[in-house]
Amino acid sequence: MFGFLKADPIKKLRKIYDQKSTDAMLAQRKGDIKTYSMLTAEAEKLWAEIEQLEAGKK
Repeated sequence: MFGFLKADPIKKLRKIYDQKSTDAMLAQRKGDIKTYSMLTAEAEKLWAEIEQLEAGKK
């Protein structure tokens, strides 16, 4: 009945993914390749989780 009040987990994960991707880009621009690769790996894990949730919705 009140399903519209529940937070969308995909939307939340996309926001976190976007932030990690942006942070990774900024780290790369600063020359901090170690942080860039760490943040990129975390972002890729989030993206895989997002794809899995979206596949489950269909």
